[in-house]
Amino acid sequence: MLLTKSTAFIIGPIATLLGYIMNAIFWLQEKIGIPNIGLCIILFTIVIYMLMLPLTIQQQRFSKLQVKMNPELQAINKKYEKKKDDQAAMMKMNEETKAVYAKYGVHPMGSCLQLLIQMPILFALYRVIWNVPAYVTSVYNAISPLANELLDASGAEEFMTEAASSLSVSNFEMTVNKLIDTIYKFKTANWTEILETFPDLESVITSTQETMNRMNYFLGLNIADSPMVIMQSAYSQRQILLIIGAVLVPVLAAVTQWLNAKLASTGNENTASSNSNDTMNATMKSMNTVMPLMSAVFCLTLPVGMGIYWIAGAVIRSVQQVFVNRSISKIDIDELIKENLEKENKKRAKQGLPPQNLSNTAKISTKAIETPKKPEVSAEEKAKKIQDSTDYYKSSTKAKPGSLASKAQMVQQYNERTKKK
Repeated sequence: MLLTKSTAFIIGPIATLLGYIMNAIFWLQEKIGIPNIGLCIILFTIVIYMLMLPLTIQQQRFSKLQVKMNPELQAINKKYEKKKDDQAAMMKMNEETKAVYAKYGVHPMGSCLQLLIQMPILFALYRVIWNVPAYVTSVYNAISPLANELLDASGAEEFMTEAASSLSVSNFEMTVNKLIDTIYKFKTANWTEILETFPDLESVITSTQETMNRMNYFLGLNIADSPMVIMQSAYSQRQILLIIGAVLVPVLAAVTQWLNAKLASTGNENTASSNSNDTMNATMKSMNTVMPLMSAVFCLTLPVGMGIYWIAGAVIRSVQQVFVNRSISKIDIDELIKENLEKENKKRAKQGLPPQNLSNTAKISTKAIETPKKPEVSAEEKAKKIQDSTDYYKSSTKAKPGSLASKAQMVQQYNERTKKK
């Protein structure tokens, strides 16, 4: 992964914007004397998720309305399931489906649209937290003196290239930015090794390490180290409290992720329909079990800083979810439908179309489409056919009147005459 400031399409500009916010938060922390990156990550996550709250509310609102819509949408699908090859029937199906969405005032792609907006923000958020020095000026300035010294130090390129490889820093080169990216990821062992390798730089190395320790240590844990590395180091030194702290990071990540998923599903439980897709429900339950476990595994091997972000994000989403669920539960669906009807009719009026009662239109009947019937035969045609049959019967002399043979002969002659016509 290239750790310098992201230049990716869409994500890069968003990451730069988010970087300004994180830089401002860290600046405020410095002003009050607590320049800590772990705390900055938590505050930064709170601010971003609060800014994304309107999108979260819209997404949850769509989910609640979708539960209400599903029975009607399923009725439409059932109504036309045997008419897939009938173009007219499919057009009618699309009209009725649009009427249901219009009735509830949502767009068929509403949920996807919310995710499309949120995903670039979340990816950019991850990039900012993963590479703080690229976006936070104070952290960059704290490391840059050592980086500049290493540019001219003999053997520094070989040492830093090896260190970058061990720290999974790809595309390493001897530039100030890449050196800062690499040094920011230094673990305790790396600091010890660089001090032993470059004793002439002891002053700047020690000063940089002390500054980074003040910034990186959060509740006794170095956010640059992974919980796995911390546990291994703490075990050898018999530091029980440090082991407990490291274990808590993946455990809390799993618990908070599970709690968040539980609260998200609770918002729709009371309105779930008996016609809901059982396969979909089973899939969601499976994901709600697997995702917390995956969170624990990731946070066990990733730096503690990412674990802090993971936990903080899940806690904030859970708190938001409680208030969103309460807000959504107060929505009057009937009143909402009435408002949507008024909005839709205003649009139709601008288009020169007559108003439409979407509430009635969207109440889907499950009766199948009537199959085309044969044209009805008029009374005159029926009388003529009866008369023709009688004439054939009277003209038949080869069979005894009233016998079965005469009746069969009558039908045969009538059919022959009809074919000739």
